[in-house]
Amino acid sequence: MKSWEKNWDVISPIFKFSSDVRKVIYTTNAIESLNSTYKKLNRQRSVFPSDMALMKSLYLSTLQATKKWGLPLRNWAKVYGEFSIMEPRV
Repeated sequence: MKSWEKNWDVISPIFKFSSDVRKVIYTTNAIESLNSTYKKLNRQRSVFPSDMALMKSLYLSTLQATKKWGLPLRNWAKVYGEFSIMEPRV
């Protein structure tokens, strides 16, 4: 909590967006998505029989994660509308 209080001026601007927009912003971060996939893999299996088994598991989980990146975003029309109101094109 101290970290949030200390950095509130940096954190608070995100709350001007609706929950749908915040979710799109959060879920479109590819690095966080990939890290989450790797953490899930690590929770399921903490010991690998060989380095090659680990590499194969990482490769396969990366393939699974990248499949999700091409899916359409939920509520995109609503989110796009909100973005266009906040930042109208000139």
